[in-house]
Amino acid sequence: MTRTSLIRPAALAALAALALAGTAAAQTAYPDKPVTLVVPTAAAGGTDTIARLFADVLGKALKQSFVVDNRPGANGILGVDYVAKGPSDGYRLLFTYAATMAVNPSLYRKLPYDPVKDFAPVAQIGRGGNLLLVRKDLPVNSIKEFVAYVKAHPDKLSYCSWGAGSGGHLAMESLKKQAGLVMTHVPYKGSGPCVQDLMGGQVDAGFADISSTVEIVRSGRVRALAYSGPGRVPMLPDVPTMTESGYPFKNYSWYGVFAPAKTPPAIVQRLNAEIVRALKDPVVVKRMQELNFTDLPLTTPEQFGATLRQDLQDWGALVRSVGVSLD
Repeated sequence: MTRTSLIRPAALAALAALALAGTAAAQTAYPDKPVTLVVPTAAAGGTDTIARLFADVLGKALKQSFVVDNRPGANGILGVDYVAKGPSDGYRLLFTYAATMAVNPSLYRKLPYDPVKDFAPVAQIGRGGNLLLVRKDLPVNSIKEFVAYVKAHPDKLSYCSWGAGSGGHLAMESLKKQAGLVMTHVPYKGSGPCVQDLMGGQVDAGFADISSTVEIVRSGRVRALAYSGPGRVPMLPDVPTMTESGYPFKNYSWYGVFAPAKTPPAIVQRLNAEIVRALKDPVVVKRMQELNFTDLPLTTPEQFGATLRQDLQDWGALVRSVGVSLD
């Protein structure tokens, strides 16, 4: 054996050790300055509420500030693209809802970001659906009565959503197609303004996230007719699912954290570990339950990535079936 052949394995081993040390150092050092958590919706909606909870959780766990930056507009595209085009150092992250990543690619002819190529999935947070709400004085108490009423008043009723092509928009379009309804869509920049106008009677109906609407349902300020998730929710056990009501809907929503695609894996794994740890913490779980979230899957980045890829297929099929397309 030559001297050169003896040196080569030693050199390779040293390089490997340095690489491992560098990875460990990067993971230990992160974060050493404030982290921005971009939310592509207006403040006060369900996405913003959960994002602020986890900004606080991550800030305490990693001993650094996580600052929420609301960037609403264009059905979430503005905020999502801002992160996609940002630095891949872990200091600009995305907290978003399923539609921005799983629906928009099928909805828009030209999208400035690719949810698979431009992002590294970090962790899924929650899973479920949305409530079909109507203004309190609309004389209906079930989807069956709602369908009959809308048919008796064709093109006279309006419904709101948090943007064209959003989960609420597609859910109502699916119901309209199945039931043969004609209604006017009124898009908003977030679910909060949509629900406010629903309470005020400016619009007649709309799907909205459950986290910010349970209490107004209980108080009678709006009426819930159905839930688009896979099963009834404990907070409103008398509200049936859309599928139970005869109008199947199997495309579920979630919240999730993403980083730009080239973010170091050590940072992605550390963020995932802290989020998963939080989702097992009784204090956080109780707070999520208070916000009406009871389905909390624990996912690795790889598992969340698989969920995203499957949802791209499922939501894409729904978009095509209802014929919605945007420029």
